[in-house]
Amino acid sequence: MRLEDLRPARGARQKAKRVGRGNASGHGNQSGRGTKGQKARTGVRMVPGFAGGQTPLWKSIPKRGFRNPSRKSYAWVNLDLLERAFDAGAEVTPLTLRERGLVKGREEVKILGRGRLTKSLIVRAHRFSRAAKAAIEAAGGQAIQLAEPAATEE
Repeated sequence: MRLEDLRPARGARQKAKRVGRGNASGHGNQSGRGTKGQKARTGVRMVPGFAGGQTPLWKSIPKRGFRNPSRKSYAWVNLDLLERAFDAGAEVTPLTLRERGLVKGREEVKILGRGRLTKSLIVRAHRFSRAAKAAIEAAGGQAIQLAEPAATEE
C-alpha cells in the first residue's frame, strides 16, 4: 500500500449541503430551516436557556445565601497522613504533598491536628491549626508558615 492509494471509506465523505440554490438542489424553498419563525431567519443567535421571551427558569427561581468572591479555600492535611507518608527528618512542602498525592489542585495547604505525630518533620505550609503546630513542635519538628497573610488596615 502506498500513500496515494489511501482513500476514505465509502460513505465517509458527504457532499456539503448547498442551501438557498433553488428547488432543484433538494434544499430549496425553506433551505432546511422549517417554516417561518425566529430560527428560520438569518443571523439568529439565541443564548442557552432562552425561553422565547418568557422569563427563563434560571431567572425565575429564588437565589439564596451569599457567595463570597474572595473566599480562600485550603487543601487540608492531617498529622496522621504526614506520619504515614514521610520519614523522620523529611521536609514537607506543598510540592512534596502534591507529588505524593496527599493534595490535589493548586490550593493553599493547611495542616490539621488529627492523629499523632511521632517523627521529627520540617513542615512548610500556608496555615496550621494550633493543635497541629503544637504536635509538630512536641515531636521535635518545625512548623514554618508560608506567605504570611497581609495585615488589614482599618
